[in-house]
Amino acid sequence: MESRQLLLAGAKKSLPIVLGYLPLGFAYGALASIAGISLPLIVMMSLLVFAGSAQFISVSMLAAGAGSLSIVATVFLVNLRHLLMSASLATYLPQFPRKFLPLLAFWLTDENYAVACCEFRESEKNHLYMLGLFGTAYGGWVAGSALGGMLGGFFTSPSALITMEYALYAMFIFLLVIQCTERKLLFAACISGVLSLLFYLTIPGSWYIMLAAVCTATMGVMAEKWMS
Repeated sequence: MESRQLLLAGAKKSLPIVLGYLPLGFAYGALASIAGISLPLIVMMSLLVFAGSAQFISVSMLAAGAGSLSIVATVFLVNLRHLLMSASLATYLPQFPRKFLPLLAFWLTDENYAVACCEFRESEKNHLYMLGLFGTAYGGWVAGSALGGMLGGFFTSPSALITMEYALYAMFIFLLVIQCTERKLLFAACISGVLSLLFYLTIPGSWYIMLAAVCTATMGVMAEKWMS
């Protein structure tokens, strides 16, 4: 396939992600606008951070008058799960040109990771395909943020935007369903969900996702070795 065709093929695969990012990015931009953040800064945060949960948290902390160090520390803890996702995805990328890896790493999100794993399991993918997939999702998030920042003034209360957050949960459920193609994957998803809830209720902070992922992965490796 030609380079343009590979990019377009990846872009088409990201359309379900974009459909989820547009309303969620809009909600972020509108909430940031209501919090008094200017449009250029709203868009700049999406361009430089590109992490939905981190951006929502940053907006709420900025509105509450939190300091920059506390915001950076909180965002770091919230996004620790990206270490696990990038380590898992790296096993599929040994043939990719190294110059593209930093860009793919920056564009990595939960949704991109889920779709990319499904694609790699089906067949080997070119770096241009992945650039089209990740880059289109990135553009969708930035576009949604810009629209929310421009139209946020029409909303009189942040509660009017809370319902848009359901788009995120719906998208996560969809991505989980398309990944559970085997019984062992479904079992791992259930175990991870139970552990996440348990750790969330018993451990303070944002460590519950990381701990659940590590525990589930460890149990999976041990089970594979035992069965073999």
